This record gives sequence, C-alpha cells and structure tokens, in this order.
Amino acid sequence: MTNNETSKFAFVAIFFAALASFPLFSGNFGLDLVSKIMVYAIFALSLELLVGGAGLVCFGQAAFFGIGAYGAVLLSSESEAASLLWLLPAAVLAAGLYALVVGALSLRTKGVYFIMVTLAFAQMAYFVVHDTPLGGGSDGIYLNIKPVLGSLIDLNSPMTMYFFTLACLVLVFLFLTVLLRSRFGRALGGIRVNEQRMRATGFSTYPYKLAAFTLSGAIAGLAGFLFAVKDGYVNPEMMSWHLSGAVLVMIILGGLGHLRGALIGAFAFALLQEFFKSEAIFGDFAKHWHLGLGLVIIAAVALLPNGLVDLPAQLRARLAGGLSGDSGLGGAATKKG
Repeated sequence: MTNNETSKFAFVAIFFAALASFPLFSGNFGLDLVSKIMVYAIFALSLELLVGGAGLVCFGQAAFFGIGAYGAVLLSSESEAASLLWLLPAAVLAAGLYALVVGALSLRTKGVYFIMVTLAFAQMAYFVVHDTPLGGGSDGIYLNIKPVLGSLIDLNSPMTMYFFTLACLVLVFLFLTVLLRSRFGRALGGIRVNEQRMRATGFSTYPYKLAAFTLSGAIAGLAGFLFAVKDGYVNPEMMSWHLSGAVLVMIILGGLGHLRGALIGAFAFALLQEFFKSEAIFGDFAKHWHLGLGLVIIAAVALLPNGLVDLPAQLRARLAGGLSGDSGLGGAATKKG
C-alpha cells in the first residue's frame, strides 16, 4: 500500500469513526443535522458515480431521490408499521426502475443535450407529484408510522435513525469503492476519459453507462427513502431542479473523481448553509444566506479547482515550497559570505 493510499484509508477511517462517536457528545439537534447531512452524502455519492466515474453530468438526480422518498410514504400503511425488509428494497427498486427508463432514452444523447433530457425527465416526475393527488399536491404527504425491523430496529428513535443512516452510508461507500476498482469501474473510467477509444478497443459503452445510470438512481432512491423516514414528510420540492443543482455543487466543491470528495462536499455544503442561515451570527443578513454561500463556493472553486479533497496536498506543496525557498536564501547567503 502506497503512502497516498494509506493517507486515504486513514482519512476515511477517521471520518467514519468520528461520525460513530458523534452521538456521545451531541444533543438532538446535532443528531438530526448530521443524520440529514449523511443522507445528502449518500445522495452525493450516487451522483459521483455518474459524474466522477463515467463523466455523465446528470441534472435530474433529484427525481430518483424524490421517487425513493415518495415510495417510502406511499407504500407504507397508515395503520401499522411496515417492515424494512420489503419497504426499503421496494423504494430503491422504484427509483432504480425510473432511472433505467430515463437512462435508456437519455443516454442516446450526449453533452448538453444529455443534461437537458435528464432535467426534462426530472421535471416530469416533479409535476406528477405536484399537480396530481398521487403525491398530495404542493402540500406533500406525511409518513404516519415509520418502518421497523421486528424488535431490532425502530426508526422512531433518533439514535437508531442516526446509526442506521451511518450504516447505509458506510455500506454505500464501501460498495462504490469496490465497484470503481473492478473491471466495470475501470471501464467507466475509460468511458470518462475517451469513449471513442473504448469503442475502438471493442467495448460496447452503452450497457456500461446504462448500468451506472440505473445504479446511481437506485442509490439516490436509498437516500430519498432515508430522508423521508427521518423527517416523516415529503413534498414535491424534493424533486426540484434546485436540489439536483445543489448535489452537483456538493461533488464539485468536494472534488470530482474522488468518493471522499463527495463526503467532504456534502458536509461542507450543508454546514456552510447552516452557518450562513444563522441569525445569531449574521442577524438580518441571514435572510440572504444564498449570497454568502455562493461567494464562498466561488472562492473555493477558484482557489481549489480540484476541490476540498486537494486542500492537504496544496498546503503541503506550499509549505515545501516555502521551506525550499528559505533553504535557497540561506544557502545563497552562506555562499556570498
């Protein structure tokens, strides 16, 4: 294992260990906030598979997130708790099936046309739940009874919900790590770099892209399911293009091409949002939190084009450059003397 791989492993281990120990020092507000951010991290990982893994910029990821959320509520009973054993797979499957349909059609296009087609399909799903009684219209619908797994898992408990979300995040991260290092993942990497060359070497790229698109939608559906169960409520805004844009900003902010970047970006984006929304810090200016958040993101992208994941390397390079500069001045002075 190289030093670079060792540092990556150490970061991930420390990151998840910190999340596992966080409830020891936090109250209910902290648990709820970090649970929400972990859901966004799973959502960001789903898009990272597409953008960072295959070079497919999808602007309709919120549709799969929303379908997973609505699936959790619509498939639940109003009189008794549903079992996680079937409700979770059903919600994920619903999102994955819609992603399969969208991918089968949208992957016939490329570039900006692909982006616009995925956005169009997402808006179609948005207006289905917004303008029909199916999803309760603009008011949304409530999840009256949260799912359980016998007496082992009851997601009514904030602590149980926190650790269940953390377990899902860890499993998704490990799954994608293995997947991207497999033959399938390397094929996606080749498609991202040069799809024409992959075709010339005998690869049929369409099935690989469709499989990645479907899998990405299913993981986004998992995030939506967790979000709906955590809040006990869903509304059409979960499918809006604003959320698709926000999750795209998360992975760019964290660093494209790195699963760690999706984790860092989700936490950085959500915490910055909470920071600029704080009236205790910004007073009346907190109403304009979008402005502060936007300026920070612009600065981060300008100063760190490879994302926050590259910050340690940048600091090491500048420190090494400063030390070598000092050494050179010292040597020159010695020689002159």
